[in-house]
Amino acid sequence: MPPAQDALVPVDAELGREVVLIPVKAFHQAKRRLGSVMADPERQQLVRAMATHVVSACAPLPVAVVCDDDLVARWASDLGAAVMWEPGQGLNGAVRAGVDRLAHAGAHWVTVAHGDLPRARGLGALPPFNGVTLVPDRRDDGTNVLRLPIGFDFHFAYGPGSFRAHRAEATRLGLPVRVLRDPDLAYDVDWPADVVELGAQP
Repeated sequence: MPPAQDALVPVDAELGREVVLIPVKAFHQAKRRLGSVMADPERQQLVRAMATHVVSACAPLPVAVVCDDDLVARWASDLGAAVMWEPGQGLNGAVRAGVDRLAHAGAHWVTVAHGDLPRARGLGALPPFNGVTLVPDRRDDGTNVLRLPIGFDFHFAYGPGSFRAHRAEATRLGLPVRVLRDPDLAYDVDWPADVVELGAQP
């Protein structure tokens, strides 16, 4: 249980009408497939640096980090983010739990962003749209950013093919869909080749 656990309920209540929700896996467990090109300390440093950058890209909106790791909870708290402690949920369960907590706290909109977007910008200032906004990855496979109105029973389906699944889910719920193809938000780091490309950028 993280040190901030006792403060979670009042913090939730103060977040506001629109919030960016970032699910963050334990740094030591994240991006293990990068181990072929990076030593563990370098991998963990990269994971933490990318997540820190994503939090900074959310201004001026408040940020909530959903996690189940003490170190991540302390890191998020130090950055001024609300900590939503949701152990043992998996990615989709953690996002669902975080969105439910935001709904209970009175939020109207949530932007779900992943923590592996090293070129992220403008997450707190996406152009208005009265429906679901999807930002796919460069392969049109994953969903790097998803903005949606709170209050719908939206079934999150992160993993392979999530972009298509989330677009179909919005259609099922009768919500308009907008696809934003932003090269900076589409750039995520999942594979060793992504690390090589990131290192080659000026």
